[in-house]
Amino acid sequence: MKQISILGCGWLGLPLAKSLIEDGFSVNGSTTSLEKMDVLKDAGISPFQINVLEDTIEGEIVSFLENSSVLIIDIPPKLRGNSKDTSTALSMTFVAKIQTVISSIEQSTVKKVLFVSSTSVYTDDSSEVTEATQPQPDTESGKQLLEAEFLLLNNTHFQTTVLRFGGLIGDDRHPIRFLSGKKNIENPEAPINLIHQKDCIGIIQSIIENTIWNDVFNAVAPYHPSRKEYYAQKALKLNLPLPEFDESKPSIGKLISSEKILQQLNYTFKVPEL
Repeated sequence: MKQISILGCGWLGLPLAKSLIEDGFSVNGSTTSLEKMDVLKDAGISPFQINVLEDTIEGEIVSFLENSSVLIIDIPPKLRGNSKDTSTALSMTFVAKIQTVISSIEQSTVKKVLFVSSTSVYTDDSSEVTEATQPQPDTESGKQLLEAEFLLLNNTHFQTTVLRFGGLIGDDRHPIRFLSGKKNIENPEAPINLIHQKDCIGIIQSIIENTIWNDVFNAVAPYHPSRKEYYAQKALKLNLPLPEFDESKPSIGKLISSEKILQQLNYTFKVPEL
């Protein structure tokens, strides 16, 4: 039985772990919460309480990685608190954490890393974006994700594949619940770039099954109506107050192409129209 370690068994990592177990893998899963240890154990996951800090890792990281050939890193930057800090001394917190994780990987049996990143590494310039597009992040989280990608992809101790997800949605998570009834929402004509949790899991499993390493993929559903059209439709379907958009200035955004996933992985989206 092959073993996989998942660093971060949260909204995506936990159902991913369950799906991998159904496929015959054994899974080591991490959480920062002591209370969640039993949840992981009950799901058939070997639970580890691990907290990645800038200069150390709290928890049994050696045991967590031991005997695993693949590590999935799914820990978000969580940098919103830094968004107002424009000084040059802005701490590269997430990058430092990834550097700490890399040090542990180098001493382990892990030879393949799948890093969950985001399409926020691309700027909004109203263009169509492919993996050949030069990333130019304009947010702090996007900048740190791109730097983390670089560190992982250029490490010679293991092979890394980077998966840049668009906006994450699921049966229990949809942005219309936040946008419903709001006014003056910007960029009404910008295309949506969303992906369902089921396809996040499906694509990760496809990369592992097809042993696609040392690569980068954009991952969004091939469905790009305008924000105004899409969120109005969802609000009506869920009987929620309609969001109101600001149409007084031009919309900016980007259209993320998933053509590489469709072609190279021969992947069929489970929820193509969200």
